[in-house]
Amino acid sequence: MNRKLVQVLSTLLHNAYIPGFIRGTIYQGPIKHICVPGFNCYSCPGALGACPIGSLQTVAAGVRHQFSLYVFGLLMLFGTIAGRWICGWLCPFGLIQEWLHKIPTPKIKVSSRLKPLGYLKYVLLVVFVLLLPAIWVNFLGIGSPTYCKYICPAGTLTGAVPLLAANESLRNSIGSLFVLKASIAVLVVVGSVLIYRPFCRWMCPLGAIYALFNKVSLYRMHIDHHTCTQCGHCARVCPMGIDPIKDPNNMECIRCGICRESCPQESIVQTFGLKGLENKTGVSS
Repeated sequence: MNRKLVQVLSTLLHNAYIPGFIRGTIYQGPIKHICVPGFNCYSCPGALGACPIGSLQTVAAGVRHQFSLYVFGLLMLFGTIAGRWICGWLCPFGLIQEWLHKIPTPKIKVSSRLKPLGYLKYVLLVVFVLLLPAIWVNFLGIGSPTYCKYICPAGTLTGAVPLLAANESLRNSIGSLFVLKASIAVLVVVGSVLIYRPFCRWMCPLGAIYALFNKVSLYRMHIDHHTCTQCGHCARVCPMGIDPIKDPNNMECIRCGICRESCPQESIVQTFGLKGLENKTGVSS
């Protein structure tokens, strides 16, 4: 299957509530409480489901400050099956970044010296998604979804901007918080034009969760070392700056398949199943 087609269809399915864009409202139907696998804002006018990151924060911020076993269980299921394949194929905000990167401008290749920045998304996950909603509370003991409220550029671009465009009353209530989030969103947009998927690399807490499963997920990458000539072509074409030969299931790999399609020896294969029982797939980028 063509990856771009899957990405577009996934984005449309994530945001299929067309009346929301026309009226400037948020869908509140019965399936709204179901978490989607990709990073898609709950407040997007077209969103049919809930963002798992937003859901984790909402439960943690409640009076009881609970940890959502439902959401965590779903993320474990998604991660165990596919790892960051979800990032590369199903995530709407990942597709937006890729479209922005196609704008014809000089591009910046991320240096290996910036690799430590990849840990930022884990810091954001622990601090802003899991801890602050539970411990930074008001006088009633209720917290707030701090990552969504203060950082999330996806919420600003796909949620706030469409709602503001269609709803005059919301435009009249714009304050300093929106200015902060809009500034972060602008940085991500400009960064996406220059760098391939900067949000996925450094800021996405959902990607941080799925990355933990990359080395153990059923969907995996393998190198046929009998045919591989170690020409290095796969590392040169990898948009995430990974060397598939050294680490085919690197935590930063989004399983886009570009390396597999580009391998002159067809030495990179994508498989699904338990070790020793994998079935080769015909999935391509």
